[in-house]
Amino acid sequence: MTTRQPTGFLPLAVNHPTLDHSHLRAKCVMAAMALIQWPWLLKSLYGGTRAEKQALLRRIDLPSDALPHLGSWKADTFFLNRIVDRIEELRPATVVELGSGASSLVIARALALHGGGRLFSYDQHAPFIVAMEQWLAEYRLAANFHHAPLTFSAPEWGDDWYQLTNLPATIDLLIVDGPPWTVHPFIRGAAEMLFPLIRVGGAVLLDDAARPGERIVAARWRRKWDDFAFHFEAGGTKGLLAGERIA
Repeated sequence: MTTRQPTGFLPLAVNHPTLDHSHLRAKCVMAAMALIQWPWLLKSLYGGTRAEKQALLRRIDLPSDALPHLGSWKADTFFLNRIVDRIEELRPATVVELGSGASSLVIARALALHGGGRLFSYDQHAPFIVAMEQWLAEYRLAANFHHAPLTFSAPEWGDDWYQLTNLPATIDLLIVDGPPWTVHPFIRGAAEMLFPLIRVGGAVLLDDAARPGERIVAARWRRKWDDFAFHFEAGGTKGLLAGERIA
């Protein structure tokens, strides 16, 4: 399965080598949160109108068929446009993306148009890496794609986090769109491990920020990271949390 194709209702399964007590607790938390956040999960199936997608493609000068259907678990047109906005504003030398997919194509193209920075993209599904490299190559684009299995322990956020390798020394823009909520509703909060690499004036964007799990993540980040200014944007169907490093 590649990100060109329609995505299933549930994210791809993640295999745990062992199902210990921590994983059982995570499953219980996920089940409880699913009962709370199902309205937001349904909204995640909407990716924007056809007209909005075509407008985005014109904005970054890509063919009208360059992007697949953006419903289900792919980034919606609002989030993709906000990524392009930030790349236009910051002209970042390095962008780190957690969760490869349709957003990777948009980021790589926006970087080519605005400063020529590099994209480092990480995903837990190894087949995506080859598929994404081939997809971008069709449009004469490239990125540093890396397989990042969920083998790093981040117990504060649900335990299973990306094993990240070959990170850049500094980050200008961090985009958090993974792992999926089915790993743990709070797991994207572990992206804070990369905050010290974000330069002053750099930014972090968290997708799906309207969901209850991500709202808890945002509250914790605000309490812990006073050198970032965070604000919530309610546009689109999923919400966005944007943070700028101010000190």
